Amino acid sequence: MPSDKPTIEKLQPGDLDTQSADVVAENIARLKDLFPELVTEAKDGASVSIDVLKQLVGDATVTDCDEKFGLNWHGKRRARQLALAPSTGTLRPCPEESVDWDTTQNLFIEGDNLEVLKLLRRPYDKQVKVIYIDPPYNQDADVVYQDDFVDGIKNYKMLTKQVASDGRALTSASSASGRYHTQWLNMVYPRLRLARDLLADDGVILVSIDDGEVQHLKAMLAELFGEDNSLAVLIWNKQHSQQQGLFKRYHEYILCFARRAEVLTNIGGGTGEINAGALKKISRGNPANDYKFPAGVRFDAADGFELKGTFGGSEQVTVVDGRFVCEEGKTKYPVTLRAGWTQRNQMDSWFSGKDTVDTKGQKVLEFYFNSAGKLKCRKERSKITPPSLLPEYGMVSAQTGYLTELMGASVFPTPKPVAMLQDFLTWFAAPGDLVMDFFAGSGTLGEAAMRNSNGEGGPRFLLVQLPEPLDEENPDQRVAAKYCRDLGKPQNIAELAKERVRRAGRRVKDETPMFTGDVGFRVFKLDSSNIREWEPRREDIAESLEAHVENLRKGRTEQDILYELLLKRGLDLCVPIETKEIAGKTVHSIGAGTLFACLSESITADEGEPLALGIVTWHQELDPAGDTTVVFRDSSFADDVVKTNVAAILDQSGLKNVRSL
Repeated sequence: MPSDKPTIEKLQPGDLDTQSADVVAENIARLKDLFPELVTEAKDGASVSIDVLKQLVGDATVTDCDEKFGLNWHGKRRARQLALAPSTGTLRPCPEESVDWDTTQNLFIEGDNLEVLKLLRRPYDKQVKVIYIDPPYNQDADVVYQDDFVDGIKNYKMLTKQVASDGRALTSASSASGRYHTQWLNMVYPRLRLARDLLADDGVILVSIDDGEVQHLKAMLAELFGEDNSLAVLIWNKQHSQQQGLFKRYHEYILCFARRAEVLTNIGGGTGEINAGALKKISRGNPANDYKFPAGVRFDAADGFELKGTFGGSEQVTVVDGRFVCEEGKTKYPVTLRAGWTQRNQMDSWFSGKDTVDTKGQKVLEFYFNSAGKLKCRKERSKITPPSLLPEYGMVSAQTGYLTELMGASVFPTPKPVAMLQDFLTWFAAPGDLVMDFFAGSGTLGEAAMRNSNGEGGPRFLLVQLPEPLDEENPDQRVAAKYCRDLGKPQNIAELAKERVRRAGRRVKDETPMFTGDVGFRVFKLDSSNIREWEPRREDIAESLEAHVENLRKGRTEQDILYELLLKRGLDLCVPIETKEIAGKTVHSIGAGTLFACLSESITADEGEPLALGIVTWHQELDPAGDTTVVFRDSSFADDVVKTNVAAILDQSGLKNVRSL
């Protein structure tokens, strides 16, 4: 007979694995929106490939796909499956390598971007506004990632020399090889497919490439994003030529695709509108102040939705007076809110009924609240639509010279222009939007995001870079490897990129003394999960059971475990975390009370009840809108009686979702 007593269910590794999305085959339009590669051209209209659909939902028995018209190559099926396979890894926090850990909203992740993108699927699903990448161009010297279908984390550690190698290595594909294009396509395809999952509906991806793979890359992007979402092929004049047969090549390409082109309006300016945030994080340079809003302000929330107390994460808003309630798409009552308003003068003008323009001369059309209660400003745009022939940003030698001066050594041979990436972010990203580069290289996107910060703040950046080893015995890597050694850092490209972003942040602040933007970043590193797999040995089941009483890996910190919980529960890696001591134990509240975690290694009978009651009290104070999960370390409870009592107290107070690791 099953027990009706409250229990604390123990989580297993599989409970935390990233899961691939389910496909709901309601109609062809829905399928095309979710997975454009399913829908292929035919004389009698659009058709759906059933074999491809089976692969996308995880049917590994498919042996032959009807690819029809499109880009085909050996290994494409495996590349698709590789993108859908869950990761067994996690991201471990490294505050000691970070800048402004407690306040920054930026991220630098060190690891294989294939595994990292899988881990980011849940917390950043449709959250990234701009993705810019500069992947290997598939020239003879370019790295081709040797992806392992069976164990991506083990493969990553071998490639980066963290464990003894079995012979696999980062290699280059020679154009003399028949697999020259195939290897490159198999590397790029799963990463771009995962990138699409992260891109917002109004998001844009830009990919740098040269003549060698431009036709294949465009066909691949058209398959993954849909031909209708192709925005432009941008031409970058490097102002420096390379001999290419009978011609000198002066240019490279940036292929630009949207997630959903139909929702983009005047992306570069001209006539049209833009929605910008009207508040940012409270700080000394941007102090909180009260503002009384009248009833009847547009509120994009459900009828009856109400916000109380303090909400909003890092951009905190507090209800000071009145009630913040939505009725028929508007605020029902006057309400006074306290926040770090960035457009106070414009708010005063617009709410008093006057014609209002912002500091750029753009007409303010409306202030309104989004569904989360954040104040937004809708305004007319006044920029010029950019041409496909990009401005001249200076010769490559100028970019290299700037970085050499910034770093104090020539460690990056072919960096992209900061000004070019600044333009991309200006066209597509508003303050507070998340922008991403998962082939971060020298970290140019990070500097571009910091330089685009203005009075309303800049975009957040998320950089991912493989710690590709550098060798002082290799003449092409000698200077860079020695640079890392002189810094006392591991000799790899990720360390160079982190140092560049640190120095760029300091440079931006030095150049603008009144600068108040975010020049910090949190560092995380890819590693195996903190929760060990259940691997019983048939020859000694008793010993196996004893070894797995504690299923957390040795050497992992409380912070490691905490951030894996965030990651696998779909929470932003920069979400606010509040910590309290309750009954002598450290308890963390994440996301304003949506998750509580007590990862103490010991909870005695005397501590169990006051600990549970303290969590209940704190939960009542925070009063989160949705369901709350409480997590403990399974081995911490002195015995089953303590565990049952804690579960009962929490259950009686409405906290029924209690888990243990």
